[in-house]
Amino acid sequence: MDTIPGTELIIKTDVLGRIKTPAARREHLLDEFERSGLSGCKFAELAGLKYQTFATWLQKRRRLRGAYPKAPAKRAVEAESVRWLEAVVQEAEQAGGGLPESIVLEVGGGGRVQLSNPKQAVLAAALLRELESPCGRPSC
Repeated sequence: MDTIPGTELIIKTDVLGRIKTPAARREHLLDEFERSGLSGCKFAELAGLKYQTFATWLQKRRRLRGAYPKAPAKRAVEAESVRWLEAVVQEAEQAGGGLPESIVLEVGGGGRVQLSNPKQAVLAAALLRELESPCGRPSC
């Protein structure tokens, strides 16, 4: 522990020599920051704090108050992950001698989807996701 010269104020430090700010003082500084309208960097400079320390205090306070959105549930993250699809390319000639300009997707149960435009791939992907769900809804 140290004292500030000319005052009776005792400053507590940790084993690394960092100054420990009491919780009440931190809260007071964060309240002042919210009223000030200053940027975090400028406020930390004026208050004599390292910006990283101040930013950590602010982040912890905002987390406690629920200011940050919750992380998505694990199932939602898995739904957005990469999915693999087996593709078999077969050459089929058109009457004109060239390859067809469409793709045919064969899905379980004998279903077939023919894509003739690249923009239809998004719709086909949505269809495959819907078919993958046991009750026909993504939320099941």
